[in-house]
Amino acid sequence: MDFADVTQRLQGDLDRVEDRVRRAAQVEFPALGRMLDAIVNSGGKRLRPALLLLAARPFTYDITPLIPAAAGIEMLHTASLVHDDTIDSSLLRRGQPTLNSSFDPGTVILIGDYLFAQSAILAAETMNPRVVAVFASSLADICDGQLREVFTAHRLDQTRDEYEKRIYGKTAALFAGAAEMGAILGGASDDDILRIRAFGADVGMAFQIIDDVLDVRETSDTTGKPNNLDLRQGTVTLPTMLYMAQNPGADEAALVQHVVDGRDVSDEEFARAVTLIQESGAIDEAVAAAQAFVDRANATVAPLSNRQAVADLAAFAHVALERVF
Repeated sequence: MDFADVTQRLQGDLDRVEDRVRRAAQVEFPALGRMLDAIVNSGGKRLRPALLLLAARPFTYDITPLIPAAAGIEMLHTASLVHDDTIDSSLLRRGQPTLNSSFDPGTVILIGDYLFAQSAILAAETMNPRVVAVFASSLADICDGQLREVFTAHRLDQTRDEYEKRIYGKTAALFAGAAEMGAILGGASDDDILRIRAFGADVGMAFQIIDDVLDVRETSDTTGKPNNLDLRQGTVTLPTMLYMAQNPGADEAALVQHVVDGRDVSDEEFARAVTLIQESGAIDEAVAAAQAFVDRANATVAPLSNRQAVADLAAFAHVALERVF
């Protein structure tokens, strides 16, 4: 099943979530309001709210608490992107100017904090303490992932486990949290809540690995943000790790190490390092790793009795992979 068919069936509810997100992002300052509106409107496929709704579908689907929960998870995602862009000094996101292009870093951090607060207010509207606890835990995991990224920068000696812990916090935790919140609000059993959460976590892992692949493989025209940003900033992602594992001790590997170190790197050296990674088997191996996470996610929810829900979740999981084909 194509995910477009799934979203078409969810569209009415997603429109209500979208309206709730827009209202939560309103501010009294016109210039800022216009930029926030542009950021909210460039939100892409709204994957996390869609996952939250889909996670409730196999159980009891009561849209009343699901709307603020889904809006809160999307607002949390948006707030994290605002802080991401500040940390990365990014001027573009999805082809649109970021807040960094118009405001100083201190102001942008305050704006991100405001959005975090609004997301918490939305989560609290569910009147479900367990949902609020999951929301708070997801926020903590996001911060943990960002801290891990900062403190592992320029380090090629990090392990695969360290990488996976980092991307879990950075990306997968919010997918896991969205799925868990939906299942909780759907009245699922504890076993099914764990099952749905594991599905979300694995899809989130696949999603971030593919993001890391696209950062190396694609241009800024296709990704909507500067290409090769991770390598430029010394953020070691799976394609780079796999390349180094395939070429230990080679002169080319020494060049990649030099680029990751980030000191006195010429444009020619940087371009050569990118080409080495692109032309190696590291890209295909990373895509295979993402596929393994998707396969595990699908196997996790396969025992659910609602076959339509299983098919819908499988279509959702495929979205993580379809961007590389």
